[in-house]
Amino acid sequence: MDAPTPYYVTSGPIAIRFNALFGKLARLGISLAGTAELSVRGRKSGQMQRIPVNPYTQDGVQYLVSARGHSQWVRNMRAAGGGELRLGRKVRTFTVTELTDPAEQAVVLRGYLKKWGWEVNRFFKGITVNSPEAELRAAAGDHPVFRITVTG
Repeated sequence: MDAPTPYYVTSGPIAIRFNALFGKLARLGISLAGTAELSVRGRKSGQMQRIPVNPYTQDGVQYLVSARGHSQWVRNMRAAGGGELRLGRKVRTFTVTELTDPAEQAVVLRGYLKKWGWEVNRFFKGITVNSPEAELRAAAGDHPVFRITVTG
């Protein structure tokens, strides 16, 4: 029996254009509502891949959450174990630890949705900041969460 396909919402042409714009703005040092540009080494190409992301800080700890699911940057991050966040000339090198406990993920997802829900709710299949804990835990497997440890 085949394993189920991991949840992943691909970017359409408009989203690709917006991502390119937000990435360029981040490289210029302009952050829209806290966005930054993520660079992570491609697991197949070995080349640095760039994408705008919404870093989320909770209790002094920074996280990356994949609203779109098991995307290419998530797969690359798992292989690379870290990357860089850029905003203008400020580049922070980091390593990651992927959260695997649904209860721990749910806490981060709730905070992430509180801050970024206006932008990402459509990727969470009806889950919102006000959803019950059980629903957040159930959704955790579809939205990888990485704890960032800055190294440089």
